[in-house]
Amino acid sequence: MPDITIYTDGAARGNPGPGGYGAILMSGSLKKELSAGYRLTTNNRMELLAVIVALEALKIEGSRVTLYTDSRYVADAVNKGWLFNWVQKRFKGKKNPDLWLRFLEVFKKHQVRFVWIKGHNDNPWNERCDQLAVAASLQPHLPEDTGYQPE
Repeated sequence: MPDITIYTDGAARGNPGPGGYGAILMSGSLKKELSAGYRLTTNNRMELLAVIVALEALKIEGSRVTLYTDSRYVADAVNKGWLFNWVQKRFKGKKNPDLWLRFLEVFKKHQVRFVWIKGHNDNPWNERCDQLAVAASLQPHLPEDTGYQPE
């Protein structure tokens, strides 16, 4: 199975507001960048969507993935087992169940290890993901984040 490194980041201006995500997938000499923006979303939704889209882009099931994120929300939810408790409680009182369920579908197809990194700390891959996310959020005519539900 291939070893894949993924960096992700999400950004929202206004939180809620326009937002975007960026992801970089790397395996050997191959590198792929992904990004998209939405007109009304949150930072946490974009952080999680970046992870989902990156994992969905993997073509070989069972890939060994090291995924770097500056989102404690995402990394801790998985690494500390919170997500699995949320599932048992049917996400009662939790945000973004639509994305977490989508995440679980793709997460179980691979061997994913999450590594939290400090954001905006001169990591070139994290900085590039942030650039992708911000640029995506600034595009005209952004689509709707259909899962976003204002409080």
